[in-house]
Amino acid sequence: MTQEPITVAGAGVFGLWQALMLARAGLQVRLIERSAVPFADAASRWAGAMIAPDCEAEAAPPLVRALGHEGLALWRAHYPGLVCEGSLVVTAARDRGELVRFARLTYGSELIDGAALAVLEPALAGRFASALYFAAEAHMETPRALAFLFEAVKAAGVDVRLGEVWLPGDTKAGLVIDCRGLAARNELPALRGVRGERLLLRSPDIRLRRPVRLLHPRASLYIVPWSDGIHMVGATVIESEDTAAMTLRSALELMGLAYALHPAFGEAEIVELGAGVRPAFADNVPRIFVQGRTIHVNGAYRHGFMLAPVMAAAVRDYITGGVVRADLMTIEA
Repeated sequence: MTQEPITVAGAGVFGLWQALMLARAGLQVRLIERSAVPFADAASRWAGAMIAPDCEAEAAPPLVRALGHEGLALWRAHYPGLVCEGSLVVTAARDRGELVRFARLTYGSELIDGAALAVLEPALAGRFASALYFAAEAHMETPRALAFLFEAVKAAGVDVRLGEVWLPGDTKAGLVIDCRGLAARNELPALRGVRGERLLLRSPDIRLRRPVRLLHPRASLYIVPWSDGIHMVGATVIESEDTAAMTLRSALELMGLAYALHPAFGEAEIVELGAGVRPAFADNVPRIFVQGRTIHVNGAYRHGFMLAPVMAAAVRDYITGGVVRADLMTIEA
C-alpha cells in the first residue's frame, strides 16, 4: 500500500467520498477545493440526492442499477441521516399508461391502490387512484449530507484546503484523484455538460415522507421532502452547458407540475430557484480513468450521490490492493 500523500482535487460529493474512504483506509490525504466556501461551485449542491437505483432503470443502463444498490448499502453504513422510506411514482388517471410504461422499464415496484397510498402518504389521500411503490430506495437532504461528509472528512484527518486551485501537471501533488467535474474537460475531452434545474418550496401544509415522482407525457417531476417544510422540486435534464439562472418556462413547468401533484403547493413559499451543470459521458455512466499519476473520477450525470461511495471504494481498493474494477475503471498506458 502506498505511503505517499494523496491529493484529491474537487470537494463535491465525488471528492468528499474519495477523501473519506482513503483517509479511513489509513492514507494521508489532502483535499483541495478552488472555492473558498464549501460546495459553492459544486454541481452536487443542485442534486436531488435520491438513492433510487430501481427507478433510475427507466432510462439508465443496467450497470447503473447494479452499482446503485452498492451505493445504497454504503450510504446506509456511513450516513445516519439517510431516510430509507422508499419512493413513490404517481400519475393522473388520464395518463395511467405512463405508470404502466414506467413499471415495465423498472424493477422492484409494487402497484398499490389509492387506499394504500393514503396510508404511506396521507397528504396524497384521494388524489391518485394508484401508484408504484419502490420500497428499497432512499433519499437524503442534499445540504445536510454534504455538510456531514465535509465534517467527516476533517474528522478523519484530511488536510482540507479551501480557496486553493490544483492545476494538472503539478509534480508536487503526488498521486492525484481528480474529481473536478467539467473543469477536467481538457484531460477528459469526452465530457459534456448537462443542465439541471431545481426549485425549493416551503409548504407547512404538506408533509411527505419519501420522494414522489409525477409522470406526465410531456414533462415529469420529482419532489424530495427536506426538513422544516421544504420540498426540493426537480425535473429538467437539458443538453446544455449554460450556467445562467433558471428560465421562466422551466420555473412555470416545475411550479405547474408541483401544483398538479397537490394544489396546496400553490400557497407554498418559493425559497430558491436554481440551475447547475453536471458532467457526463456519452452513456451517462460515471467512469474512473487511471492516467499515470492521476486518477480521474468523473461523469456523475444525475447519479452522483448514488454512485459516489462506489467510485470511492473502487479507487481505495485499487490504491491499497491493486484491485481493478473492470466495470468502472480504465487503466491507460
